[in-house]
Amino acid sequence: MSILVDNDSRVVVQGLTGKEGMFHAEQMMAYGTKVVAGVTPGKGGQECLGLPVFNTVSEAVIATRANTSLIFVPAAMAADAACEASAAGIKVVVVISEHIPVMDMVRAKAFLKERGTHMIGPNCPGIISPGQCKVGIMPGYIHRQGSVGVISRSGTLTYEVVDQLTKAGLGQSTCIGIGGDPIIGLHFVDLLKMFAEDKDTEAVCLIGEIGGDAEEKAASYIKTSRYPKPVFGFVAGLTAPPGKRMGHAGAIISGSKGRASDKIAAMEAAGMHVVKELGKFGQQVARVIAG
Repeated sequence: MSILVDNDSRVVVQGLTGKEGMFHAEQMMAYGTKVVAGVTPGKGGQECLGLPVFNTVSEAVIATRANTSLIFVPAAMAADAACEASAAGIKVVVVISEHIPVMDMVRAKAFLKERGTHMIGPNCPGIISPGQCKVGIMPGYIHRQGSVGVISRSGTLTYEVVDQLTKAGLGQSTCIGIGGDPIIGLHFVDLLKMFAEDKDTEAVCLIGEIGGDAEEKAASYIKTSRYPKPVFGFVAGLTAPPGKRMGHAGAIISGSKGRASDKIAAMEAAGMHVVKELGKFGQQVARVIAG
């Protein structure tokens, strides 16, 4: 099993005819993902990569039964694109676009929540259920089908952890890069709940970074819910100075909030397996799971 995407996912790519949309759609199709259509306003009726292109998501859904959307749309229009997908009945929306205005995302997040649409991102690598479906920009070849769930704020750290898990002989059920912006769709806690209910996920890896309090909230949930599966945690940015942003818009220590040391302390207090050295992540997970 997996969460959010699987063999039944039918993907429409908003922005398919652009350079990035076309490149990654082709990679997804090569992986085996059912990419069924593209949407580019003004280019309806054309074909791209052998796929039909529509002017609106609604037209694409009616014609192809798409249920998942991947968004490669310029920042100024990306939030509207997510809302359009949700209004058309899409249930999982993955927003790759970055530099989306914060207030645009505030409005879009509220709109999608009202309609029961799950949003991943923005400014994220996407989601993959290895061997089933890849919706995003992650390299498919490093993944292996298995029972470890991965949730990460960082795209590149997702790849590093997955590569280590695979080399340690541990496959993944689903891997999600949730994005590093201040306003994102699904958070750690939302996905931890989904993994808890997935009978084929045996353990979860949670990759955090400085800024905000998402990791502390996840640790609190794990502790109070008596989470039924082992959770492994890592926090990037232990040596980051206050006020210095690290890569992501949300990765910044502000005042006394957002420090890696506080996040690690919260994880340890919750009974999580905290990995201090990134290079040993896969080995440590394998050792604990093996008992």
